[in-house]
Amino acid sequence: MRTRQPAVAGSFYPANTEKLDAAIATFLANAPKRDLSPKILVVPHAGYIYSGQTAASAYRLLQEQADTIRRVILLGPSHRVPFRGLALPDCETFATPLGDVPLDTQAMQALLSLGQVQVLDAAHTMEHSLEVQVPFLQRSLKDFHLVPLVVGDASTIAVAEVLEAIWGGDETLIVISTDLSHYHTYDEACARDAATVKAIEQLTPNLTGGQACGCRPLNGLLEVARQRGMQVSTLEVCNSGDTAGDKNRVVGYAAFALQ
Repeated sequence: MRTRQPAVAGSFYPANTEKLDAAIATFLANAPKRDLSPKILVVPHAGYIYSGQTAASAYRLLQEQADTIRRVILLGPSHRVPFRGLALPDCETFATPLGDVPLDTQAMQALLSLGQVQVLDAAHTMEHSLEVQVPFLQRSLKDFHLVPLVVGDASTIAVAEVLEAIWGGDETLIVISTDLSHYHTYDEACARDAATVKAIEQLTPNLTGGQACGCRPLNGLLEVARQRGMQVSTLEVCNSGDTAGDKNRVVGYAAFALQ
């Protein structure tokens, strides 16, 4: 059985099982409880010291759905490998220090009937945008299968078509991995990110890379959500200047729930 090994354990999050378990438990315990049952989460993907608490504000919502959710569709941007379309990995499991997560290989095979979806292992090998979400999912859910998709140069409609094809029912959760603005001063980032948050709340599917590094998967999701009349709840917004960095050159983070 082919397994995708963790690439950023020890840098983006602890490689030690006990330390990783403790970090996620603390993040989740510090996240507020809200009366939401999301179909979709939008979460950041920086190192846990920067954005882990923001991500936890979304994953905390899954505790009430842990017995229901059996499949997670996870989309994030490609940071290292340029390609067109969306990429699946050539493996059957994803490994983290918390154990292995099985992939929904049947759903993955079905997605390959869409012209914009391909198998491209290189897009997954070093990609952190998906990997950092998996330990949170392992500790927020019970038994689930994963469908991991790295998104390259793909149109809003192309991503939306994939999401519609695999939408499923209450058993399927969709997670979009994205950070917001990059490397502005604290005050400028706050202003830019506030405008981006407003656009997301209004389901405006025309975000740019300067607003969100995961704009392509996010735009596709917003298009589907707009067509389906979904509601957005903003859970938390901050940047690295609020968490573990200085305020001269920050990265923005936000978490949202859609239902």
